[in-house]
Amino acid sequence: MSQRILTGIKATGQPHIGNYIGAIQPSLELSKQENISSYLFIADSHSLTVQPSASVLKQSVCQIASTWLACGLDPNKVFFYRQSDIPELFELNWILSCVTPKGLMNRAHSYKARKDENLKLGKKDLDDKVNMGIYNYPILMGADILLFSADQVPVGGDQIQHLEMTRDMAQKFNHIYKKDLFTIPKAFIKEEKILPGLDGRKMSKSYNNEIPLFLESNQLKKLVRKIKTDSTPAEEPKDTKNCLIFQIYKSFASDEEMQNLKDLYVKGIGWGEAKDILFFKLEDYFKDKK
Repeated sequence: MSQRILTGIKATGQPHIGNYIGAIQPSLELSKQENISSYLFIADSHSLTVQPSASVLKQSVCQIASTWLACGLDPNKVFFYRQSDIPELFELNWILSCVTPKGLMNRAHSYKARKDENLKLGKKDLDDKVNMGIYNYPILMGADILLFSADQVPVGGDQIQHLEMTRDMAQKFNHIYKKDLFTIPKAFIKEEKILPGLDGRKMSKSYNNEIPLFLESNQLKKLVRKIKTDSTPAEEPKDTKNCLIFQIYKSFASDEEMQNLKDLYVKGIGWGEAKDILFFKLEDYFKDKK
């Protein structure tokens, strides 16, 4: 039976390697299968939550489009579009907002993260700088998915909650109107663990801890050198489980390469050498996509 997949990337600048592992790579792999119809889009309307200028948004859209193409997207085999070009999305966004409980939006990770940040800053208003676009973000994401009857949605681990919310919205709508109008989507997860950023938190542009795709060699090396490590001496064994360098490396390395690096960790390796190994792996992996 034919399956329809859908995924998008927010137009907020150059995509990073977390976007590649969580969405781009699995989406492109699925699109090559005979029984798959792929819907891939540029989420420019989601970007309005940060109120970018028209020129910045236009540049971001071009960056996202060129990234998909550089990574192997074939426009003749997929439906590739810009979110804002589909007016029906915004009609569905309103309809879904009328059947979605406010309590569900209160539990959204993105909204809670903003409140937690304001709490840490000691602000009395925990909703400071939270616009309704940020608050209702999961509903528009739900419209993105449900309008095209997606069966599977390639997502990173940090997006699973949004997909579950979409399922809730679809089931609630179908129940209210006694009709199976919306397909209940499933998450397609290649990497269950979220790719960490330079500081150990999830890789995100909002945290300014990402490694963008297609950097020049000197820029890439500079960022890799910033990855947070502990104070374990070079000659002592290292723990791969809690090492940010190894967590990023394993997403791009073969089993043999991973084992070789594990062996070096056991024998003792300096963090500088480990970072060089990661740098050369990333440089080699993306060289043909530049």
